[in-house]
Amino acid sequence: MRFNKFLLIGFAVFGISAQAQQQPTNLSLKDAVSMALSKSDEVNLANTKVETKNFESQAMKMNQYPDLKVSGQYLWLTQADVTLKSSKENNSENASGSESEENSPSPKHLAIGQANVSMPLFSGFKLKNSIAASENLYKAESANANHTKEETAMKVVTYYADLYKAQKSVELFKESLKSSQQRVTDFTAMEKNGLIARNDLLKAQLQESKIRLSLADAEKNVRLINYYLVTLLKLSPETLIVVREDNIEPNIFGFGLKTEADALQNRQDLVAVDYLKKANDANIKVAQAAYFPSLSLTGGYIAMDVDNLVRVENAMNVGVGISYNLSSLFKNGKEVKAAKSKAKEIETQQAMLTDAIKTQVVQAREGYDLSVKQDQVYSEAVTQADENYRIVKDKYDNGLSDTNDLLEADVEDLGAKINQAYAKANVVLKYYELLESLRPINPILQFDSKLIVPWKTRKKPTRNSCSFSERSFYWAAPTEFSNTSTRSRTKKPMTRRSRKT
Repeated sequence: MRFNKFLLIGFAVFGISAQAQQQPTNLSLKDAVSMALSKSDEVNLANTKVETKNFESQAMKMNQYPDLKVSGQYLWLTQADVTLKSSKENNSENASGSESEENSPSPKHLAIGQANVSMPLFSGFKLKNSIAASENLYKAESANANHTKEETAMKVVTYYADLYKAQKSVELFKESLKSSQQRVTDFTAMEKNGLIARNDLLKAQLQESKIRLSLADAEKNVRLINYYLVTLLKLSPETLIVVREDNIEPNIFGFGLKTEADALQNRQDLVAVDYLKKANDANIKVAQAAYFPSLSLTGGYIAMDVDNLVRVENAMNVGVGISYNLSSLFKNGKEVKAAKSKAKEIETQQAMLTDAIKTQVVQAREGYDLSVKQDQVYSEAVTQADENYRIVKDKYDNGLSDTNDLLEADVEDLGAKINQAYAKANVVLKYYELLESLRPINPILQFDSKLIVPWKTRKKPTRNSCSFSERSFYWAAPTEFSNTSTRSRTKKPMTRRSRKT
């Protein structure tokens, strides 16, 4: 028995020390997005890919400049037999052949140095189109990087939404647990005095156990989501981010919504596909360039020294070179067809993505409208649930209702308050999704609040447009719903009069 007590004390101390190691941090959404965009591995990888495409484009442009090659050789010769022929020597070759062989020079080394320059003049516009293709690929990769940043920013919003939901659940469940514990205490005293049946006490204890389990699950979600968020932001694992109502910009509704046509122009994923299409069109022309001959301007300088024989200096040369691969007339056709088939693939992807964006806009618009209606309904439901609990509590105190009615009214009241908090948060989240589907979201998440009109002076948008498929999480709404905490139900111990028959 004593060992069990020490074990419980040890677990309690360990739990307190583990909580003490976490560092509560109040981090605004704007700061969190800035940290994610500067430290996220996904964003860094996207930026690296952009730099790679930029270097590849610059390397392709370098092919416009002439190629200059310099080479030199120094060779040792071993008893080289050298015969010089000229017109005079040809006339007297038969007369003094043996004498010329005896007097012929024998060089011992050979030195050659040369410099060649070549500049392409025409290659079927292959170089021009290759540069255009590389530039469009670079622009496409830049658009993909911007899209990655958009997704990373929305991931931060998602984690903030989930973390707020979990922390709000913990807060509400703790308050409900206090009320349930007080009810169990009151019921225990009433059961001892014979005022209620034992099964009523067991029902209250069962409800308390369920709330404990719900609280443990919510606390687990807080720890997990907080870990995901601090990992994304590259913070210490001991950091505990506390999401509050003032973590978001209260002027969020000051941003106007754009039309569906604007969304098709501003979506970075669609912009990337458009640049890929342009790059593939240039690649088709590159493949067709093989049907034309290549023309280049060449020039060079040669210097040569053969020991005891000849010395050549200032030997300049200049000319034009032309080449034509005749086999490309029947081989290159497949490459052109492959490039055209690739263009059809990209056009199909572009059409599919356009339809998907239009669908997302409609879904986001409907999702935002639904969130506004849910906010209105749940606000009314809180008032109704409060009044219902008050009436059931009075009837229970007067013996006109049983324990089941009381516990059910208590659960409905708590659920209504949770739904109201989530609904008001969902209005803001759905508006973020609405903005995300119609315009770049990063400038909104990193804006200067002095540049827009406060949202209280503007009307909330209704059906002007919207985002991706509806998500099952919620985000912290403005401070207008900060008073949604559960009402304390521990005002006085409950006493029940004898039920009338």
